[in-house]
Amino acid sequence: MSAATSRNSGAIPELRAVAIIPARLASQRLPRKMLLDRTGRPLFVHTAQNVAACGAFARVVVATDSTEILAAAAAHGVEARMTRADHPSGTDRVNECYTALHAEGERAAIVVNVQGDEPDLSPLDLARLVAAFDDRTVEFATLAAPLATTTASEALLFASPSVVKVVCDARGDALYFSRAPIPALGHAAAAGEAEIARRHVGVYAFTPNALARFCTLPRGVLEQRESLEQLRWLEHGGKLRVIAAARAPQGIDTWCDYEEFVLRTRANSQREQASSQRESDCTKHDKLKRMDERNDSERGSLERAGTE
Repeated sequence: MSAATSRNSGAIPELRAVAIIPARLASQRLPRKMLLDRTGRPLFVHTAQNVAACGAFARVVVATDSTEILAAAAAHGVEARMTRADHPSGTDRVNECYTALHAEGERAAIVVNVQGDEPDLSPLDLARLVAAFDDRTVEFATLAAPLATTTASEALLFASPSVVKVVCDARGDALYFSRAPIPALGHAAAAGEAEIARRHVGVYAFTPNALARFCTLPRGVLEQRESLEQLRWLEHGGKLRVIAAARAPQGIDTWCDYEEFVLRTRANSQREQASSQRESDCTKHDKLKRMDERNDSERGSLERAGTE
């Protein structure tokens, strides 16, 4: 049976999108990373607030297995729901969360799975992902950014199994995802093969029916070989639209990643404070200028009245 399913024909608000952020407490390489808060906010809160800044989502909901994360979400004004602890993937956690929201009356047309350790996703890229569903044949979509291979460091990324690559057909639907370097540079590098390399950005958008269907499919042979769950959909005959992203963000997988994130966040905060101070200074200057002009005008009026 094909993985492709038709859209729900019921009364669903046009392109109403809900972002669900799976955030489990356990993590192998960076323990309890969702609650790391050296910036003043837990990591998952940064992600939720960044997603909300996109403006494309009616709701942003954290799906967690931890009462600690649930409490931290409430403290920062982020909507959160408890889910089971035994889910095999974040997508299954997202499906449980959306099923509960739907039972309460939520009728989104699009459900977007954003990992809790992706605080630097481009809001514009998220908006482009949601807009992919303007094409009513799309029921599952993701992002990919350009992956250059001209420098030594770029070539290392291209070869790295930690960097997932994707190749697409002429319509922009995925042909294959791999940890191997695809497409091969091979014999035709001069024809532009290097320029078409693309790095997958692990954000997934589904129609609700496609999300539910995905979670019922058996794991595929290629999915298990590559350890890439999106291959399950392709192996069962589904289409997965790949939307061009401006950049691939740096996810938080290690302590070094988090340290770099803290430094970036502090630098951005300092720039924002400096910009706000400049705006404040300009506002004060404008007020003083207007006061001087008003005082000059009042003095001129009094002088004219005295001469009369």
